[in-house]
Amino acid sequence: MSMSKEDILKIIEKENVNFFRMQFCDINGFMKNVAVPKSQIEKALDGKMMFDGSSIDGFARIHESDMYLVPDYNTFCVLPWRNKAGVAAARIICDVYKSDGTPFPGCPRVNLKRVLAEARQMGYTMNVGTEAEFFLFKLDAEGKSTTQTDDNAGYFSLDPEDTGLNCRREIIETLEKMGFEIEASHHEVAEGQHEINFKYADALTCADNTLTFKWVVKSIAKQHGLHATFMPKPIFGVNGSGMHCNQSLFNLDGTNAFADESGPLKLSEVAYQYIAGLMKNAKSFCAVTNPLVNSYKRLVAGYEAPVYIAWSASNRSALLRIPASRGIGTRVEVRCPDPACNPYLAFAMMLNAGLDGIKNKLTPAPSTDIDIFAMDAAEKDEACIAALPSCLREAMDEMIANPISKETLGDHIFEKYVFNKNKEWDSYRIAVTDWEIKHYLDIY
Repeated sequence: MSMSKEDILKIIEKENVNFFRMQFCDINGFMKNVAVPKSQIEKALDGKMMFDGSSIDGFARIHESDMYLVPDYNTFCVLPWRNKAGVAAARIICDVYKSDGTPFPGCPRVNLKRVLAEARQMGYTMNVGTEAEFFLFKLDAEGKSTTQTDDNAGYFSLDPEDTGLNCRREIIETLEKMGFEIEASHHEVAEGQHEINFKYADALTCADNTLTFKWVVKSIAKQHGLHATFMPKPIFGVNGSGMHCNQSLFNLDGTNAFADESGPLKLSEVAYQYIAGLMKNAKSFCAVTNPLVNSYKRLVAGYEAPVYIAWSASNRSALLRIPASRGIGTRVEVRCPDPACNPYLAFAMMLNAGLDGIKNKLTPAPSTDIDIFAMDAAEKDEACIAALPSCLREAMDEMIANPISKETLGDHIFEKYVFNKNKEWDSYRIAVTDWEIKHYLDIY
């Protein structure tokens, strides 16, 4: 349902909202906000709230720092956990605009809108559903996060092993009050690891929801004395946390462009072309879908995460999986992204990768319907199965070498992103780790 300024003002009065958070996303995928009191809410809703963009990593230089937050009324909601003695708080997600009244190209949300508009010119809209896994860890006596879990549960475990159940239930209840349609939740494979699935949406709404989801999970976990982390691989030797992205293109008449009852596997030619585009560009979008040094500790064989660029309708070891649902539910599940990524940038990169396949009428390699991890090197070579990048440096090199990356992110975001990630890699490269001390100190 579309919201108006008048609708929002009525809710603010009814719910006694005294504080208003104007939220936006930086290049690294971190949610930022400017909090305004009730007296300034109308000004905020009119998009007249200014902030210093030079203070946000990857935004503007100091001499061009005046920026405005332009709210998207449809993202307004009251925050269920922020009600104190009848005084409520609310939030709204904003696009960042320059002082001349034009959208700021360095805003990830603005950039995703641009890419979606280009897809619409081709006749498509994009739907996405994310599955962001996370860990719940104990806090120490000083309130600092640890990597100690307070359960020994496993996949789909029930009480009493799953001691994070109460926290997970409150997260779900909070999300539902904020308008999320929760489809399922469960304990994941590793101890302390969880997953909550919510309904898919158009790509922009899904990116908003994914960012909101992470914020809610962290906020509610803290109230339970726990630390929630979306770090891809916080513990060696157990499964890491992924964020599988189920995506589909719809025609402008509302029909699923991937569905074809008469096609092989009931997939359309557009679906196969999109799959081929994802496979062609997978190495170059990894730097965005898997943005951390730590991300590549997850993308290793033996822990359910994909390593090889292949597709299948039945094989969960492939990068791309086609879930069984057909018709309106026909979709492609991309299994490499992790929840540390910026969803606005990740969706834009995957969308343009797939559209590249459609524009160039690409044909994917045959599906791989056996366990890729059980194949030897010769078998993978024969099947033309390549591997994803093995580290952030390799992923960045692939990203920089592919012209589609800069086309998708735009000059500003591309340059700032490359700068930030090169800096992160250099910091990691020269660090002396515990592993090195353990293995070298005594014997050399």
